Amino acid sequence: MVPYLAWIILFVIAPLILILYQSLTNNQGQWTLQNFQTYATSWTYLKMTLNSFWYALLITAVTLLISYPTAYILSKMKRQQLWLLLIILPTWINLLLKTYAFIGLLSRTGTVNQFLAFIGIGPRQLLFSDFSFLLVASYIEIPFMILPIYNAIVQLDPALVNASRDLGATNFQTFTKVVFPLTISGVKAGIQAVFIPSLSLFMITRLIGGNRVITLGTAIEEHFLTTMNWGMGSTIGVVLIVMMFIMMMLTNDRKKKRQEVLPNEEKTN
Repeated sequence: MVPYLAWIILFVIAPLILILYQSLTNNQGQWTLQNFQTYATSWTYLKMTLNSFWYALLITAVTLLISYPTAYILSKMKRQQLWLLLIILPTWINLLLKTYAFIGLLSRTGTVNQFLAFIGIGPRQLLFSDFSFLLVASYIEIPFMILPIYNAIVQLDPALVNASRDLGATNFQTFTKVVFPLTISGVKAGIQAVFIPSLSLFMITRLIGGNRVITLGTAIEEHFLTTMNWGMGSTIGVVLIVMMFIMMMLTNDRKKKRQEVLPNEEKTN
């Protein structure tokens, strides 16, 4: 346990304590709550918070709508491991490289605009828009939504689906009453894997959104690298951490844990 505890203490607990300490101090190192007061009373920061939550919600919704059907179809296909590898493969590529690839695709002289010009629509301003930001962010996050949903679907007992159909349920009823409720744990895990990182995006907002999309991640980068106001940047970081913990609590699969505990108690008895 020593290596794992050392890792957690050095790279998880210590940074969290440092961020909390900096959020409670000013530039002179004096203890103060001014940073939190400024955050709570500034419409700019509140708007950034709402923007971060809204865009993270949109990214999560888009990826969920695409990923669940994809994972369901994938679970019925042959050579599933090959298809999974193709889905996972983009995650091996550096995020910055993928972002620059989309800049090449969506720019005025990029491949997409060349195709639009070929079919007579003409070049469009695709970069530096909310649509391009959502497109790129959703593409990057999709694998992290597909994998937990796929794992939940393949673990579903086919006998339950067959029993539902034998009892006269339609395909829609089988999906809404049997398949989806029994795979909700995978959906919750996917939401955690997508929503939480989406709250703190900053590179994509800079390169793809062109600073039109302002989030808390962008504000943290600005305070730490430009204004050098580490106290305010740490305060925003603390707010993000709290929001992440709240999301984890809301999507925590308590029912599954209870089902795992009860059989163990019965065995013990």
